[in-house]
Amino acid sequence: MKTLFLKKVTPFAVVALAVAGAFATTSMQSASVVADEIGYTLNSQGACNIEVECSTIQAQVCRVNGDSGAQAFGKNDQENCTELLYRP
Repeated sequence: MKTLFLKKVTPFAVVALAVAGAFATTSMQSASVVADEIGYTLNSQGACNIEVECSTIQAQVCRVNGDSGAQAFGKNDQENCTELLYRP
């Protein structure tokens, strides 16, 4: 009786496990998306100067040296550094 039950239930259990694994894999891939963007500091003429690694995910403002230093901005469509960026 026990082997008959296992033979009938095993295929359903395998399919349920496969479906659960597919959903878990898909959700982990979308969770690891990082919005990295290059930011630039402004020189005295207001032009984009030094590249800095920043992010678009809201947190602390992106700066050259962590908490200190010049603030970094992202480029807009006109290539002006005006977009507010955050620390990765």
